[in-house]
Amino acid sequence: MNKYIGIDLGGTNVRVAKVDEQGNLLQVVKEATEIEQGVEHVMEKIIRMIGSIDHVEECKGIGMGVPGPVDTKAGKMVMSSNLPGFAHYPIVERIQNAFHLPTYVDNDVNVAGMGEAVLGAGKSYDIVYYVTISTGVGGALIINRKVHSGKNGHAGEIGNIIIDRNREKINHLNVGAVECEASGMAITRIGKQVFGEHIQHAGDVFDLARAGDENALKICDDAAYDLAVAFSVIAHVVDPEVFVIGGGVMKGKDVFYDKMISYYRSMIHQGMQSVEFKDALLEEPGIVGAAMLPMAYEE
Repeated sequence: MNKYIGIDLGGTNVRVAKVDEQGNLLQVVKEATEIEQGVEHVMEKIIRMIGSIDHVEECKGIGMGVPGPVDTKAGKMVMSSNLPGFAHYPIVERIQNAFHLPTYVDNDVNVAGMGEAVLGAGKSYDIVYYVTISTGVGGALIINRKVHSGKNGHAGEIGNIIIDRNREKINHLNVGAVECEASGMAITRIGKQVFGEHIQHAGDVFDLARAGDENALKICDDAAYDLAVAFSVIAHVVDPEVFVIGGGVMKGKDVFYDKMISYYRSMIHQGMQSVEFKDALLEEPGIVGAAMLPMAYEE
């Protein structure tokens, strides 16, 4: 059975794993990223970690997931807000020179979507749109087991989709961007405005909704509607077979998910109603999906 190396590079930690083609984690090493010590320090760490994997030379390729948009052809990050100094750094070239294995890099949400499309909830479908609803909102389009990142690496950056231009300006995103109105961060912000500072995260709002609080139920209903608008925009462009949805906000699906799907179906054409919604399945979609990148390019 073929084996691959998957790398999950984040602002806090970096993990390297050997993964087989069925998505089983055979070996995992983890260290602090230490980006404050510079890009070269981090790259030397990653190369050392890859080298510590047993029989790395027998692996068929290396894939890496990173935060932010990626120029997949050049093998470089386009932006690196969480990893200062990594923008336009030749990540792929550096790793390939060290191990002489086919190496690929893509956005972390894209590789998580890849994992779900190849081995998770989307594995029986040709056109998969993966959405993560967490602190922010992100997405990835996977067609025939290949991620489509777009010309500039920004495909799937759905958090900036405008769901209502008559909202307040929150941050660098568009006014009324879905990430600013229906993400975990947004639900927490709105919850604090309504209930006060004792709201620490979206789960607190969900708990109040479960208890029947009318204000909390309205927050959840509004989020469901706003998410439905964003999903309908995606669907009218992509027309996927399935939406696979992950992220921490899904822990509160019992108070918004069914409403979201109902709103969504009222917004799309009758001929599009066959699209399915499925929960993400993989416990480690990021690192598994990263390992699947070289497999996709083999085909």
